[in-house]
Amino acid sequence: MTAGDGDTDLDQVRQAAKDRPIGGMARSGWMQRVAPRTPESLKQAGRSAFRVYGQATSRVRDLPDYLVIGAKKGGTTSVVNWLVEHPQVMPLFPRMQRHKSPHYFDINFDRGLSWYLSHFPSKPARRVHERRFGAARTGEASPYYLFHPAAPERIHDQVPQARLVAILREPVSRAYSNFWDRVATGNETLPTFEDALDAEEQRLARATDDWLRVPGHYDFDHDHHSYLARGRYAEQLERYFAHFPREQLLVLPLDALHRDPEGSFRRVEDHLGLDHHAVDLTARNARENKPPLLPETKDRLRDYYRTHNERLQNLLGEDWGW
Repeated sequence: MTAGDGDTDLDQVRQAAKDRPIGGMARSGWMQRVAPRTPESLKQAGRSAFRVYGQATSRVRDLPDYLVIGAKKGGTTSVVNWLVEHPQVMPLFPRMQRHKSPHYFDINFDRGLSWYLSHFPSKPARRVHERRFGAARTGEASPYYLFHPAAPERIHDQVPQARLVAILREPVSRAYSNFWDRVATGNETLPTFEDALDAEEQRLARATDDWLRVPGHYDFDHDHHSYLARGRYAEQLERYFAHFPREQLLVLPLDALHRDPEGSFRRVEDHLGLDHHAVDLTARNARENKPPLLPETKDRLRDYYRTHNERLQNLLGEDWGW
């Protein structure tokens, strides 16, 4: 097999055609049976081999058609999983890794464009997929893209035609959920949410916008401990609207996904140029087993976000009751 022939990608399309009927839901195939029994060292070797192959064949790979850009704990994982169950959407390469983002426009921008392209299906594989399902779209998602100050300009420079989707969650509940998610993953060591709020300004002091715009610069606290700052949605969206026309970015509240998942997903399908198709609209990645938020902390955060929510309402021309 020579680099560029796309055989590995085509094998994935053929396997996907077996595993996923036109109804959209994937059957559990050999990958699901074999993966739990595979040693981690072999998995890592396989991931490295696929990435090397992907970079060697980057010239026959397309950039993404869409990006789901956030927000953190705002339903991004659910939307991504709904999309990859749609028959006209192709997953990232290789399919069996089941990852949702290479984090190129936020964390890994210094790895270069060929590395980024290595994550997407080959053009021959896309043509096969399109003949079978009528369309072939591919994309990725990182909730850090909405918050990272360099992401909008980087995305515009490299994928200016990509369709963008942002799901926003009421900022008080988003911040609290974000904290407990970081506790669950071991990335938060402070004992209380209130301690984390008090520490946030000092934690984020080093990560200025100019510093973060340098490729290769990464700040752990900016990524993991930005509970208050990530809920200031208007300033984040304004950075995108400075580079993209508003119709290119679909903004939905998480409440709408909960109230009317079918209608909300139809809006996503229309935005991405997909046919309407029935998929399993179960919420994904929900970690909501947490103690109740202290009333005084809730009042503190509501006061904090009041002007930011008004700014968002004026920006979008919609009142979501926040």
